[in-house]
Amino acid sequence: MWSFASPLVFLLLPLPLIAMRLLPGSRAVTGALKVPATIADHLPKAATDGIRVRARRALPLLLWLSLVTAIAGPQKLQAVEALPVTGRDLVLAVDLSGSMEKEDFSLDGKTVSRLQAVKTVAKDFVKRRAGDRIGLVLFAEDAYVAAPLTFDVAAVARAIDEATIGISGRSTAIAGGLGLAVKRLSKSDARSRVVVLLSDGSDTSGTVEPRDAAGLAKRLGITVHTIALGPIDLETRPKDRDAVDTATLRAVADMSGGQSFRVRDTVDLEAVTAEIDRLEASGFDAPPATIRRDYWPYPATLALALSICLIVSRRAL
Repeated sequence: MWSFASPLVFLLLPLPLIAMRLLPGSRAVTGALKVPATIADHLPKAATDGIRVRARRALPLLLWLSLVTAIAGPQKLQAVEALPVTGRDLVLAVDLSGSMEKEDFSLDGKTVSRLQAVKTVAKDFVKRRAGDRIGLVLFAEDAYVAAPLTFDVAAVARAIDEATIGISGRSTAIAGGLGLAVKRLSKSDARSRVVVLLSDGSDTSGTVEPRDAAGLAKRLGITVHTIALGPIDLETRPKDRDAVDTATLRAVADMSGGQSFRVRDTVDLEAVTAEIDRLEASGFDAPPATIRRDYWPYPATLALALSICLIVSRRAL
């Protein structure tokens, strides 16, 4: 629906006519010149001159009409689909240690690294979370925030895709990654705050125990879901340095009221993200929102073009 932001501005339209009526005109000093008939025959016809004069007189009127229309603020109200805001803040905490380079996952019939499998599935998971505020924490020896909490799920997906092993060390500080994610969510006033923690190893760096970070999450009312990634675990092969510590990750989830998942291949990983989608259902239908699109630049641009034409026509006289 079309409308004007300030329709009363159109009351100014007759202002130039009122000024012409009320203000005294200036007398032009002119003289008469008698032109011989032989010369007069070669001068432009009066009809042509009349058209040009009328065009020059119309320019100021069109200019004034364009300016008034621009000031009135033409606009159009349009209904658009509203973003289904859930009131949930969710932070992904992803292990970026050296063991994530291992190529023991299958994706589309090809053997890929654990990190590549996680990237592929996590990006799809994030893009489905429209309405949630999503953040990303990456951790290895140190932890850092790769993406702050945002509704821009596409930006978080890009941050996941750009994650590189080695940028924060190669060992695993599960407590550091979880602690940083919890710290970010502690400042949130969302009705639901969730951490999804993914690791393929055991806590080998840092001075804080993962269970202590889980206890803090519980006290703050933050739910932690954990994903233990990798074909082997410490429970079956306790001496293997590359085995995932499923017991610790399970304890972290249990302490905070979350769920713990075991992932051995890409199929498991896809099933886990689908299950987390079910546990943390995203969005609800929201009524359409009405937005305003302003169109004043169009008459303003026309006014500028008419001003240039008016200046050029006067210099040509």
